[in-house]
Amino acid sequence: MQNLNVKRVKSSEIEFKDRLVSIQRVTKVTKGGRTFSFSAIVVVGNEKGVVGYGLGKAKEVTAAISKGIDDAKKNLIRVPIKNGTVPHEQEGKYSGALVFLKPAAPGTGVIAGGAMRAVLESVGVRDVLAKSKGSSNPHSVVKATINALLQMRDSNTVAQLRGVTLENVFNG
Repeated sequence: MQNLNVKRVKSSEIEFKDRLVSIQRVTKVTKGGRTFSFSAIVVVGNEKGVVGYGLGKAKEVTAAISKGIDDAKKNLIRVPIKNGTVPHEQEGKYSGALVFLKPAAPGTGVIAGGAMRAVLESVGVRDVLAKSKGSSNPHSVVKATINALLQMRDSNTVAQLRGVTLENVFNG
């Protein structure tokens, strides 16, 4: 279920920090021997509500990472953040990975595992409780986390979609 209010962001407007989530060495066995290449999954974000992920493949590690960064900058999304945490509980799913995000009190920190932590820190979430269930494949976990973040809506968006005032969202 995709959020219809996804705001794509142009990468030229913002300064990003990139995080390497995973790098894999891939071996291709041919008649002439083994050929090694690398695939890297990278998350970029401005730590103010904008995040994207990308996959880069190349014969060298540095080239794979830079290709991943370029790919991530093409797939940016804006995520609502409320007081340094997520606005509400949300589940995200991609393939065999299922992630659960829950808002946390200030000072809690990011309670999340590897791939989820990279995405949540890149988007700028400082306090969150998160659990990854099912597959631990970093590619699937990153995509499931992005899926959960895409479904997040703040109270102003909900009021606008329903066509009511902000007070009516909380009262009924």
